[in-house]
Amino acid sequence: MEIANNYVMIHGKNISHNTVAGSGAGPHMSIDKLFPALLECFGIILCGYIAGRANIITESQAKGLGNFVSKFALPALLFKNMVLLDFGDVIWAFLWSVLVAKVTVFVLVCVLTLMVASPDSRYSKAGLYAIFATQSNDFALGYPIVDALYQSTYPEYLQYIYLVAPISLMILNPIGFAFCEVQRWRQASHPQRSTIGILGVVVIQVLKNPIVFMVIVGIVSHFALGQKIPAVLSEFIDGLANSFGGAALFYLGLTMVGQLRKLTRDTGVALILLITAKLLVMPLVCKDMVDILDVGVNSTSANHTSLSNFAFLYGVFPTAPSVAIYAGHYNVELEVVTSGMVISTFLSAPIMYVSAWLLTIPLMDPTPLVAELENVSFNISIVSLVALVWTIMVMLLSRKFNRLPHLFALNLFLAQVMCISMILWNFLVKQDDNLIGKILTFTLLYGSLYSTYIWTGLIPLCLALTNRDDLLRLRPGIFMILGWGVPFLMVGGLLLSGERADTIDSAFYYGRAQVRKHLLHIIMFIVCLLFFLFYLHFLSPNLSSCLWWLFNKDPGRLYLELQFFCAVANYGQGFLSFGIFGLDRHLIILPFKNKFLGLWQNRDNEDLSPSGIPEEVRLTCTQFVRYHKEQCVQDIVHTRRYSHLQRVFRGSDLVDWLIERGLCAGRVEAQRYGVRLQQGGVLDHLTCQYSFRDVPTLLYHFTQCHKT
Repeated sequence: MEIANNYVMIHGKNISHNTVAGSGAGPHMSIDKLFPALLECFGIILCGYIAGRANIITESQAKGLGNFVSKFALPALLFKNMVLLDFGDVIWAFLWSVLVAKVTVFVLVCVLTLMVASPDSRYSKAGLYAIFATQSNDFALGYPIVDALYQSTYPEYLQYIYLVAPISLMILNPIGFAFCEVQRWRQASHPQRSTIGILGVVVIQVLKNPIVFMVIVGIVSHFALGQKIPAVLSEFIDGLANSFGGAALFYLGLTMVGQLRKLTRDTGVALILLITAKLLVMPLVCKDMVDILDVGVNSTSANHTSLSNFAFLYGVFPTAPSVAIYAGHYNVELEVVTSGMVISTFLSAPIMYVSAWLLTIPLMDPTPLVAELENVSFNISIVSLVALVWTIMVMLLSRKFNRLPHLFALNLFLAQVMCISMILWNFLVKQDDNLIGKILTFTLLYGSLYSTYIWTGLIPLCLALTNRDDLLRLRPGIFMILGWGVPFLMVGGLLLSGERADTIDSAFYYGRAQVRKHLLHIIMFIVCLLFFLFYLHFLSPNLSSCLWWLFNKDPGRLYLELQFFCAVANYGQGFLSFGIFGLDRHLIILPFKNKFLGLWQNRDNEDLSPSGIPEEVRLTCTQFVRYHKEQCVQDIVHTRRYSHLQRVFRGSDLVDWLIERGLCAGRVEAQRYGVRLQQGGVLDHLTCQYSFRDVPTLLYHFTQCHKT
């Protein structure tokens, strides 16, 4: 089989375009099977989530399913595949590459956490965050994706899933556990445990893991049984192993119920950085390590390219749910880990699909990709424009723009309206005789884009320089010059000094000079920031794209994926502004909520007359008032001052109390118990605006009488 290297010019660079000559040549992966596989996996996950959300399956029942999956089905699957594994087909350089990549990310996350975390939880956070960034959901979600992509082309890649997983479970996780044990030892009032004791606890914890135990047993059996499972055990093991896939995905959906409610503003920054490390840094490091270390006989074959791509896709696999179990065991950052597990799982789907699609470019005509990139930018700009018009209207109607921080935010929104210029560029670029229109549109487009970078950095700087009287120590005019003057001045210099390139992509219309200025604005933005990490997260693709373009003659196909991310980050800024400022609490949310609650309460008042109360609610209220209310009042009710002294309690406190007393098996069941108490009139929200919820921010009180 002969491989010819052709190139397609994109952004003035040669993007390698390998064509396979000869009959019988096949693709590196079956992209057509990926979407059905993703639909299957995430459809089952959604079913599990719905079952848990609707309380069709309770928390205690979900725990039983989780125990079956982790202690029976998965060990049987591991044992079967470790026995049947053909070590002769294994490319060990790939395993070494993934090991080095995981160790690199583990050490990076661990060191950064130790540097910035507070001393009272530094070691436990370092260990847990490092595990989060490196332990992937290999079996429940990763295996069916790899099976869909490579079963017909490289079926041997499936066995790497079973070989790579122990890297985290047997090497990296114990190091993370050791950090957590050190933190527990430091916090103990009377530390009893020595270094040997900590190591002993870690070793026991690793060996108790059924996955680790069964991998060891499977490897021993591989040589003892001659790579064959006895017929008497084959059907039994197959039955358990085959039950893993659907049950594991369904259980993954169950574990997601209610996790995002635990996310707070304080944990948002850590969550963003962890997801970035898992879904962006890990795949890039995995791919780079394979490119560097796989330099033997495999380096000149098509299999090397396929392995490199496989390493990238493996790095995109989301975090495993077991990390949440570790967080609960050590009582560390449970909110961050559980929310991150949910978000990374759903973010991984589009990343995997787009990555796999772009990696099949050697077997596609890549020329239309530039036009497709322009179409993506155009479509995002239209939707972003609508979101920005709404946000600006809300800002004007609320009259918040009269205050300086919001005035700067309004300037940011106006700069983000540059998406109009992207819409104009989409039409003008096709007109060869309209050079002046192109230059004016380019000036408006990139002057506004660079302005968004600067305004995003100036807003936190403004907040830092604002005193209690809401006056700046510097005149606002200086900020206006920085926010609008500097970007357009630099674009003007680019127009005078740069040479136009023959491309329809506005991002590279002036070639290397434009890339350097783009990179300069990004660096200025980062210097002005030490804030707004949400925007820094959006800007990272732009920074990577510029560096990648400047220092690589053949950037590769994954460079194109960065360009799609850049289009979303640049022209979709309106979505983020809409999410933060467009849903004003007093102008939008509260009026809508009050209207909805008014309609809902009117319906409830009709349905919950004494004659209309369900028997289940009546029995629950009667039992609680007769046997438990007095003790509950003593334990959780406190006096607080509002318009007058009132005896109130938090919804989460009642849920905790019901679980501690054994009245409910889990938090979902306890919340439903509280809802029944409210329906029966035993308790109510302090201002009668909310139904009962398991949250610490809502206050309730017991009523003097109830409807039952």
